[in-house]
Amino acid sequence: MARISSAVFSSHIPAVGAAIDLGTTQNDYWAPAFKGFEFSKQWEAENTPDVIILVYNDHASAFDLRVIPTFGIGCSEQFESADEGWGPRPVPPVIGHPDLAWHIAQSVIEDDFDLTICNDFKVDHGLTVPLSLMFGKPQKWPCRVIPFMVNVVQYPPPSGRRCFALGKSLRKAVESFDENLNVQIWGTGGMSHQLQGARAGLINREWDNKFLNLLVKDPEELTKITHTEYIREAGSEGIELVMWLIARAALGAQVNEIHRFYHVPASNCALGHLILEKA
Repeated sequence: MARISSAVFSSHIPAVGAAIDLGTTQNDYWAPAFKGFEFSKQWEAENTPDVIILVYNDHASAFDLRVIPTFGIGCSEQFESADEGWGPRPVPPVIGHPDLAWHIAQSVIEDDFDLTICNDFKVDHGLTVPLSLMFGKPQKWPCRVIPFMVNVVQYPPPSGRRCFALGKSLRKAVESFDENLNVQIWGTGGMSHQLQGARAGLINREWDNKFLNLLVKDPEELTKITHTEYIREAGSEGIELVMWLIARAALGAQVNEIHRFYHVPASNCALGHLILEKA
């Protein structure tokens, strides 16, 4: 049977992707940020899964105000990179896993989650930057990837409590798939950052690190965080962290912490990263 063996959590800052694409990862500004992923790239090379379920948010590349699914899953065979205003990132296309994706959709919908099935869209930096951080610049990605989108851009986003419950449903769906697959689940976005307004540039180190501690040891406590607290403590874009709760719940209660990294600033954002394995 399929199983979720580990989870990767990472910010998906677009400037990080630009640094990789432009070859500036080792300059004075970016080198400290990328140093935190040296272990991660080696670990991923030694633990490459068959499939990654990658939880991220679209940044008005696949969806706009005409259609805003709260949760969506990519069920296609292949996903190209979106042009976000400066051309598509020079990365390989994402190869999906339609059989598992459709199975997840059926299982999660039967579990009373309203999941939008998406077949024709392009993926943006929310998905491709974490892949680049963990795999570098390969000719093709070393495993299949199922895009799993969450609306954290247009109000109202889902609650952390709802996302945590969805993660449990995802785990049940994967474990009921009748094929021997090693699956990783990735939660992306965050940590504290605000890109506009009077508080642009906000970073809350203490709050971020408390979040990381609880994510490992007591993730259900994080489901109590309200939308208002995310905005107040982690900035207007800090709400992206609810996507980490999906991945954490999908991994299961007992975990081993493999790697942790936290760095500021990274393009006026706090860069967080964590690898957990199922205990």
